Amino acid sequence: MVAPRLISCALGLAMLTLTACTATAQGPAETSPGVATSTSSAPALTADAYRDALSEQRAKVREALASVSSAKTIKTLNDRMERAEETLRGAADALSALAPPVEARVQHETYVASLQNFTTELGMTLGKVGGRDICTAGGVFSDVADKLQAMDQAGRSLKALGDYPADVVPVKAGKKQTRRPANGRFLRSERLNGRSSLLIDNGGSRDAVVTVLRGKGKAFTVFVRKQSTFKVKGVRDGTYEIFFTHGVDWDGKAFTRSCSFERFEKPVRFRTTYTATQIRWHDWRVTLHSVTGGNAPTTEVDPGSFPG
Repeated sequence: MVAPRLISCALGLAMLTLTACTATAQGPAETSPGVATSTSSAPALTADAYRDALSEQRAKVREALASVSSAKTIKTLNDRMERAEETLRGAADALSALAPPVEARVQHETYVASLQNFTTELGMTLGKVGGRDICTAGGVFSDVADKLQAMDQAGRSLKALGDYPADVVPVKAGKKQTRRPANGRFLRSERLNGRSSLLIDNGGSRDAVVTVLRGKGKAFTVFVRKQSTFKVKGVRDGTYEIFFTHGVDWDGKAFTRSCSFERFEKPVRFRTTYTATQIRWHDWRVTLHSVTGGNAPTTEVDPGSFPG
């Protein structure tokens, strides 16, 4: 790492430069799991007994999926996915041990296999959440959409056969998207009526959202597309902390994929001074990607502590 660099011009305004280094975590590679099912050799259950057994496992599966769907942070999402995987695996094992009514045997085995397939897929996606390749509940269900749909269809087929409670999917899986607001779109902003400006340079391979704090309050949050720059004009005097998150597919609150969270270690100060003949102010320029001669270290931020 080269020595820090600070450039200042003794003119009507001074231009100061901060540059940062960023890194992208890589998630685990995917594999194609095999699925095994088993059928009990015990006497077939009556339709009522079979419904009761299905109903018990249905409640567990639906609760687990709903819990994942409502997760708001990556840590919560990771924890709930771990519990959901365990719950679904237990439900699949319990259903596999059942001896369904003869007329429901084929649909039952298909349903159990689809639940096992989905559980395996959910476990693989859990690894992606840990690597921050997937960052939101919506991203999770988009990633497992095919297996979720297959389980839903198998459950519907079983349910239609004899009103068996196999409709276990309480969530919808949207298609994988790449949503991007316009470059320079303010997601939040106070009144910008100062003299200074902040030039944000995002030369990286992922979009960014930059959140700037003055004291404990949020001054503004702005979206800067990859390979783009944007100048925030009218920044008021004060000392600011700069946070930024990179990622893919902004859902309005967070990036759903390939997310990272950082902040500049050094605060920046905007100051206007007046003399008898001059008005002097400070402008800043920050880069959100690694550059030669970078002079501003960044620190990774826990997603739960990142200012939303």
